Amino acid sequence: MRRSYLLFILAAALLCALVPLAGAVTLTLNTSEKQAHIGDTITLSGTVTGMKTIAVYLFVTGPELDPSGVTLDNLNIPAGRGLFTTAPVHLENGTWSYTWDTAVILGDLKPGTFTIYVVGSPVDRLRFVKGEYTTTEIVFYPSEEPTNEAPLGSPLPVAALVIAGIVLLGYRRMRRE
Repeated sequence: MRRSYLLFILAAALLCALVPLAGAVTLTLNTSEKQAHIGDTITLSGTVTGMKTIAVYLFVTGPELDPSGVTLDNLNIPAGRGLFTTAPVHLENGTWSYTWDTAVILGDLKPGTFTIYVVGSPVDRLRFVKGEYTTTEIVFYPSEEPTNEAPLGSPLPVAALVIAGIVLLGYRRMRRE
């Protein structure tokens, strides 16, 4: 029994020496994209070295967002529990790329400094393994495009519908008589 225990420990030590435990995930961004306006499209790209994976997992933290991170496409969904933004990794060279269109995300992206996380495992900010993630910061400024707000107050369209309904009912009564 004691001999098999020693063989097991020796085999485990040999396996740990031959297989790297944690890889390095690298993230690169163009310097022009370290500052952006809400509504801009940002290209995130990088390489994965030291681990075999088919995808990297991305999430963001920032002002008024869940501190454990949220998906890039829907700022209302906390990262983790299987919910992430993913980017496929090209297995032949370890590169990945993701285009983040901040004009079509759900949730309210406000001006401020945001941290984008790239992790090699599907875990949120509070659970990832040291060495299997990287971050970058992007400062978002208000949108350069004017907001698409209705020029009329919200009671006005409702009042118009009520008046149109009254006119339609009056017209139907006149036709009956």
